[in-house]
Amino acid sequence: MIREFSLNEVWLLVLAARWTVVLSAMAFVGGGVGGFVVAVARVSPYRPLATLAAAFIKVVQGTPLLMQLYLVYFGASLLRLTSDAWTAAALGLTLYASAFLGEIWRGAIEAIPQGQSEAANALGLHYVSRMKDIVLPQALRISLPATVGFLVQLIKGTSIASIIGFIELTRAGQLIVNVTFQPMIVYPVVAVLYFILCYPISLAALRLERRIDADLGIAQHR
Repeated sequence: MIREFSLNEVWLLVLAARWTVVLSAMAFVGGGVGGFVVAVARVSPYRPLATLAAAFIKVVQGTPLLMQLYLVYFGASLLRLTSDAWTAAALGLTLYASAFLGEIWRGAIEAIPQGQSEAANALGLHYVSRMKDIVLPQALRISLPATVGFLVQLIKGTSIASIIGFIELTRAGQLIVNVTFQPMIVYPVVAVLYFILCYPISLAALRLERRIDADLGIAQHR
């Protein structure tokens, strides 16, 4: 039976968008923790640790997110760990976010002038104190715009989770199209909802970038 597209379907899409937000938040928080570990390992003076972190970043960034979700979903099932789409999607996106955030923060850490670390060494500060008190606070400020911008990418990336059966905004749109046969109505509504989720974050990233540029005395080019 073909169903008409109505406000009820719009409301279903809005409800599904909640799970897009929840999945994005879980992946971003988990990826933030993992990304911090990866970034610190990446700039570590201990060479094997830095090499391992670099290899992780290259593998994740060099392979499609879709394939990574498949590997997590079916690999976990084979190992009898979980076959739950929610857990697989959260874990897969967390690993994805860890690699990208780790690389963003690694770049921010290495952007801090080397002279500051040398001055800290001259003052007798050990590695942990140097990173905690001098390098990381400045790196955090530099990386904020790129970090917030990545969150937009992550929100849009959750749409791929639909391929393993996770019902978020994109998957809900597919299901509604299957019963209404009106893709040219349903998908524009889905796109508008993604825009509503992402655009305020993009604006926040732009404002952060301008504020940091102003604080650092960098002129804005239009």
